Amino acid sequence: MTSFRIALVQPITVAPPDDEQNVGAAVEWIGRAAQNGADFVVFPESYPGPWRMPAHYDPSERIAEAAAKYGIHAVFGTVEPIDAAKATAYNLTCMAFPDGRPAARYRRSHPNGPWIYTGGKYWEFQYVAGNDYPVFDTKHGKIGLAMCSEVYMPEVTRALALRGAELIFMPAGLDKRRLWETWRTLLWARAIENLALVVSTQNLLSHQNRGLAIVAAPEQVLYESQVAGMGVVEVSLDRVRELRTGRDEVSSSEGYGAKQGVLSEQWQRPELYDSFYPRPLNQAAE
Repeated sequence: MTSFRIALVQPITVAPPDDEQNVGAAVEWIGRAAQNGADFVVFPESYPGPWRMPAHYDPSERIAEAAAKYGIHAVFGTVEPIDAAKATAYNLTCMAFPDGRPAARYRRSHPNGPWIYTGGKYWEFQYVAGNDYPVFDTKHGKIGLAMCSEVYMPEVTRALALRGAELIFMPAGLDKRRLWETWRTLLWARAIENLALVVSTQNLLSHQNRGLAIVAAPEQVLYESQVAGMGVVEVSLDRVRELRTGRDEVSSSEGYGAKQGVLSEQWQRPELYDSFYPRPLNQAAE
């Protein structure tokens, strides 16, 4: 089995206006993850920040330097300012590389903006949705990046999986409250339907918050924690690849806990994709 390690950090996060303090803490977490043999470390949405516009700091350089220093991939959250006067920005999930190359970036694409990050207690900016679904090669596998409540939009992870993503990071925001059960269910569902590993973690503002750090594989949940701290999980993509390249048979349920080949021509009908979304019929000319 070819395996590697993922460190999931569920920090006690410093909220705005003092959120820049999270940068130093993130660097320390990266070092600790590397000391525990991790190949990836994943932080929550908007960690280490900033959470508001105008953005008064950018953590990207320090996170990239730490990732290169410790030889680890670091998945983190920040914003990409567009217009300071209008307070517009993309919300990003990024991944710094162990070889020091520029960090990979995914601009959150769902839902439509800007309402989701305005008028609340913590975030405050005019969110602009992105339109692309890049995937990124590493020596461990192909990586997809997404974010938080995009877990409720199956199109996002499906777009990444169809582009080859085998490991999808979906860092999340704050305590899920009444959403907790459905959120957990959907994270696992995204792994099942895309034959991928799906990884998430969230910010805790105090030890009274209920966390949701999880590594979901198509056939089982490999790791789960509700408390602050860091967990290191050894994973492999061997089974994911077996499920993707296999074909579903009548007797498959005897040996497989997820449907094989659902990204292949056995199941996929791309000729129907344009018909999935209902569009009004063209009216005949009078």
